[in-house]
Amino acid sequence: METMAHSKNRATDGKITYPPGVKEISDKISKEEMVRRLKMVVKTFMDMDQDSEEEKELYLNLALHLASDFFLKHPDKDVRLLVACCLADIFRIYAPEAPYTSPDKLKDIFMFITRQLKGLEDTKSAQFNRYFYLLENIAWVKSYNICFELEDSNEIFTQLYRTLFQVINNGHNQKVHMHMVDLMSSIVCEGDSVSQELLDSVLVNLVPAHKNLNKQAYDLAKALLKRTAQAIEPYITNFFNQVLMLGKTSVSDLSEHVFDLILELYNIDSHLLLSVLPQLEFKLKSNDNDERLQVVKLLAKMFGAKDSELASQNKPLWQCYLGRFNDIHVPIRLECVKFASHCLMNHPDLAKDLTEYLKVRSHDPEEAIRHDVIVSIVTASKKDLSLVNDHLLNFVRERTLDKRWRVRKEAMMGLAQIYKKYSLQGEAGKEAAKQIAWIKDKLLHIYYQNSIDDRLLVERIFAQYMVPHNLETTERMKCLYYLYATLDTNAVKALNEMWKCQNMLRHNVKDLLDLVKQPKSDSYNKAVFSKVMVITRNLPDPGKAQDFVKKLAQVLEEDEKIRKQLETLVSPSCSCKQAEVCVKDITKKLGSPKQPSNPFLEMVKFLLERIAPVHIDTESISALIKQVNKSIEGTADDEDEGVPTEQAIRAGLELLKVLSFTHPVSFHSAETFESLLGCLKMEDEKVAEAALQIFKNTGSKLEESFPHIKSILLPVLQHKAKKGPPRQAKYAIRCIHAMFSNRDTHFAQIFEPLHKSLDTENMEQLITPLTTLGHLAMLAPEQFAGPLKSLVANFIVKDLLMNDRIPGKKTTKLWVPDDEVSPETLAKIQGIKLMVRWLLGVKNNQSKSGNSTLRMLTAILNSDGDLTEQGKMGKPDMSRLRLAAGCAVLRLAQEPCYHEIITLEQYQLCALVINDECYQVRQAFAQKLHKGLCRLRLPLEYLAVFALCAKDPVKERRAHARQCLVKNINLRREYLKQHAAVSEKLISLLPEYVVPYAIHLLAHDPDYVKVQDIEQLKDIKEALWFILEILMAKNENNSHAFIRKMVENIKQTKDGQCPDDAKINEKLYTVCDVAMNIVISKSTTYSLESPKDPVLPARYFTQPDKPKAANVLGAVNKPLSATGKLQTKLSRMETISNASSNSNPSSPGRSKGRLDTSEMDHSENEDISIKSPSEGEKPSRGRKRGAASSQEDKAQESKPKRGRKKAANTSTDDTEEQWGEESGMPEASMETEDEQNSPPKRGRRGRPPKSAPKDEAPNKGRRGRRKAAPPPEEENDEEQEEEEEEEEEDAGSENMEVKPKGRRGRKPRVEVLEAASDTVESTPQKRRGRPPKSQTAARKSGGGRSRATVSQEEDSEEEMETSQQSEEEAEEEQLQDSSPKRPVGQRPVGQRPVGQRPVSTDEGLEDDQHCTVQQQMSYRL
Repeated sequence: METMAHSKNRATDGKITYPPGVKEISDKISKEEMVRRLKMVVKTFMDMDQDSEEEKELYLNLALHLASDFFLKHPDKDVRLLVACCLADIFRIYAPEAPYTSPDKLKDIFMFITRQLKGLEDTKSAQFNRYFYLLENIAWVKSYNICFELEDSNEIFTQLYRTLFQVINNGHNQKVHMHMVDLMSSIVCEGDSVSQELLDSVLVNLVPAHKNLNKQAYDLAKALLKRTAQAIEPYITNFFNQVLMLGKTSVSDLSEHVFDLILELYNIDSHLLLSVLPQLEFKLKSNDNDERLQVVKLLAKMFGAKDSELASQNKPLWQCYLGRFNDIHVPIRLECVKFASHCLMNHPDLAKDLTEYLKVRSHDPEEAIRHDVIVSIVTASKKDLSLVNDHLLNFVRERTLDKRWRVRKEAMMGLAQIYKKYSLQGEAGKEAAKQIAWIKDKLLHIYYQNSIDDRLLVERIFAQYMVPHNLETTERMKCLYYLYATLDTNAVKALNEMWKCQNMLRHNVKDLLDLVKQPKSDSYNKAVFSKVMVITRNLPDPGKAQDFVKKLAQVLEEDEKIRKQLETLVSPSCSCKQAEVCVKDITKKLGSPKQPSNPFLEMVKFLLERIAPVHIDTESISALIKQVNKSIEGTADDEDEGVPTEQAIRAGLELLKVLSFTHPVSFHSAETFESLLGCLKMEDEKVAEAALQIFKNTGSKLEESFPHIKSILLPVLQHKAKKGPPRQAKYAIRCIHAMFSNRDTHFAQIFEPLHKSLDTENMEQLITPLTTLGHLAMLAPEQFAGPLKSLVANFIVKDLLMNDRIPGKKTTKLWVPDDEVSPETLAKIQGIKLMVRWLLGVKNNQSKSGNSTLRMLTAILNSDGDLTEQGKMGKPDMSRLRLAAGCAVLRLAQEPCYHEIITLEQYQLCALVINDECYQVRQAFAQKLHKGLCRLRLPLEYLAVFALCAKDPVKERRAHARQCLVKNINLRREYLKQHAAVSEKLISLLPEYVVPYAIHLLAHDPDYVKVQDIEQLKDIKEALWFILEILMAKNENNSHAFIRKMVENIKQTKDGQCPDDAKINEKLYTVCDVAMNIVISKSTTYSLESPKDPVLPARYFTQPDKPKAANVLGAVNKPLSATGKLQTKLSRMETISNASSNSNPSSPGRSKGRLDTSEMDHSENEDISIKSPSEGEKPSRGRKRGAASSQEDKAQESKPKRGRKKAANTSTDDTEEQWGEESGMPEASMETEDEQNSPPKRGRRGRPPKSAPKDEAPNKGRRGRRKAAPPPEEENDEEQEEEEEEEEEDAGSENMEVKPKGRRGRKPRVEVLEAASDTVESTPQKRRGRPPKSQTAARKSGGGRSRATVSQEEDSEEEMETSQQSEEEAEEEQLQDSSPKRPVGQRPVGQRPVGQRPVSTDEGLEDDQHCTVQQQMSYRL
């Protein structure tokens, strides 16, 4: 202290001492001299240290002089730099106390030094080293710490920080960076506080805009914050607290960048935000949408950062953030979903937490959110499949059925890319490929959807991702071979359908090309327009596509070059390479550089994409055959591909069989036919069958083009026809018929030896000859007319069917697998089929053979399958014969000449097979019925048979029946719309005309015994609603009034079958009342004036000759629930005006502006609520009958045996008389009795049992226990061959099946009716096809269908395959049926499962709005 005091005394003397050799420095010398002298002073101070007390005292006045304004404000920068260096050294030398005591002087000095630091910016300056020395000196000495005591310290520090952040650049080395950090960190760490201005000067460099401008300043701030994290954290927390919690945005200019700053600070050091993160949790719950959105965006980056551990460190914040996935604000949910992909990729451990929230968002009402869910999951999957779990992939799978095309497309394309990467290219190994093996099936299943956009996208995905068309031919066919071998059944059908649709479109374009060459005329214009319309239906947006296809037709007329190219493209011999060239040439020719967006060209590309053969040509078929041969020889790598060799061979032959149908010309090579000959000799029956079918499809020119193949093939075919397995024998006969010109000779060589060698002693060896003879009878009935009639009458009827040689096994089972069926039963089935095929070949009933055959078939049905009634047959054999007889009647009914002779009793007996006690019989019969109706071959009355399915105890059967009804009704409406010229056949096509048939069928139902029985009337109501629900889904063209008028008209007639039977007529009127009640309760337009009288079928009803019947419905006539109507009352009131007034259901009530009450029958339409007789009202006729004595009830309860009604009675003698004197049956087999009074000898056939004891095992043959899932389905090759001839029948007839375009809405199901009086208990009553009433499940079934079943039914309009469908049908019909089926349970676009919430979190699923197809059909008669 003494020394310092002495120094100050010296200073007061005012004498300045300069270093040796340095003269006075004043304004009187030149700048250069001043610089020279200052450099010497700098050198002196640089060499001094803090221990040089004498020198410090000596140069004190010089130190004070250098701090004068003369130097601090000197204009020359070199002078200022040297002075700054001196001052820095002075602070170092005189530390810890500076020689300057005035606060103002200290401020001036440090502001001066700060200004000099700007010189650091130019690293190439000659003085840079001095600037660096200045920085190093003040950083090392921490000179600025002196300013802590100054009032203006904040200003000094802030200026220093700003200067350093401003001058830092990429030219500075690490030392400069380090000294700056040291200098600034000392101020933060050693100071008492950090002002907001100082904090802003640091944080501003973290704002993205500044960060991008000066990366070095950002790095400097980042280094500073890391160094001073602990010290600066309270001030950062205070800043965010002021802005976030208190809303004081004025505290800093950075308030608007607060969320950017939080992210940067978190990335720099998470400890800086320890107290800030809880504030974010609060902000996530803000009422301000924009504020929540900003916080969500911030946290998405923080949680999703690659090395972030925020989710594990702050679980409450993570859970709060996850809650924002359900935010009410759409942009917030969208942001959360976008974040998911980063989170999945960077933090796989969080996938479990995200899964549940993504599931909800995948059903979000907003299309963009559902779309981004798909994008997020697919993006992560493409990076690494292990990042996503199966649940997430399933969300993508679900969205392939989204109601919005954009979402569906994203999901389908995403799955396709995943499949190609991990399955086709195998980038992640076999385990990953196995994990996503379902994708190929799912993508092909989408081909079942009605939307043409979906189908086109599936075709594109198949060509680009599943079997890339740009692969080399051998590799492409290998890929297709193993793909086909691993697809599931429905996917195979979809793929076959895809090829078939493309083939049909190819033929349509070829037809258009042929038309445009013809001279123009009116007929030409009509033909072209018709073909244009057909092609248009195969393109997206048919409205616009129609104009474009017309334009294309014009182009084809005018431009021969394009026409030639297109002809080459659709030619059967076009190769894949040719197709590629043609497509490029056509698009190049039609394209225009001046019009980059060309809708016409896009449509043409769609068309070319569908018709171009990019996969299959002659070379491809040859390569595919070689691949199959490799598998046969055992040299293929089947096991490496995960396919058993046997399965691969079968699939390869099936694939070739399908391609032989769509690309027959590609098979025309000797090498291909020789390989197929080798397949015929294989032991595997399936392989040989497929080879035979390929020959049939492709061998039309084999006889002339490949005679050496013919000479080898013919003996093989003849041998198989005589001694091969039944199915191979069938295909062998068809091959000979299709391939050889002198087929009559070949047929005779086969027929004669087989005909003579028939012997019932060896049943096993009888099956193949009967199969062969049956097909010969159908293909060449005239050639073998005489022998065939004798064969049928003597051998088939007398020897085979009328005798039971071997007693059947005693078992309670109603069905056994095919391999357990006795040879005798199989032979009898083939005998029945032979009879039917013979009749179908003859196609006339001149010899009354049709009547005789029908008598025989109904006798089999009447006897429960045991024709001789000797009791030798086992129950499974009887089931098989019942099915064979029922299907045989259906086959005969498809031929007009035989349909005319089927009596109503025979029709009703056949219909009851759909209620057979055996599940498999019901299943197979329903499938046969559906197929006949779909081809528009079975008359409309057979559609009414499905009404009986309402009582089936198995919900799957009810679901299937409803799907069949929906498809058939839609198909007929679509056909009427597209074929206006068939209006004269309206009564046989219009679906509404099924109602009279259904009423008549139910009135004659054997289970409907007591006219007024409440439970029986409930069954009738369920059956009627089963059909009316679908018919009345939409009131198109006033169809509700049309149906009502039909029901009213029936009540003006009598039963055509039993016109004089009062009880039957009473039943008929009662069923009409039930139907009327349904129409009234379910429609708001029933009271409109109905159309003029519809025509009723004359066979079923007499001419009107009596007044209307009184209402006999009684207690069941309570109105059904009318909730859930699909249309408003106003829209229902609207009708379509039509010129025809004969039976057109367009009502004049609309133009009159009033309701025509003259058509109302108050007794029918208004007597809905029933009062008890005690209230003084006269009970109706039906109520009186309902009050019959108990003796009468008992008599009525003795219900007749199934189908053995008096009118339908068929005696053995009748059958015997028709087939000749030599045939005979025991008279007792068809005895008649009074069925009202005698109980049945065994359970009624044609109805499943009513109830079964709970403890009874399912295998006891009881049918009431079939509420659970159906038994396993077995394939029955021989059972289902009735329709195997359809290929030949189809060849000469128009394909009348039309794919329905719209989906039907669903009306509410019928409520279970209540009893008339509360005192009357609903006692359990045995009813056909129904589980016991005591079961809760039975109560819930209501109209015969549970809600789950309704959902399944509504969701799918698939034509369900039965277990008994023969392989032949599976092969041919999947190629010939023009509309693809959809697998059961797959939801179509545009529908939502029943019971699902409509909007909040599940809007993305299909809603109940159905795609309406405006019906333009007329009800003209």
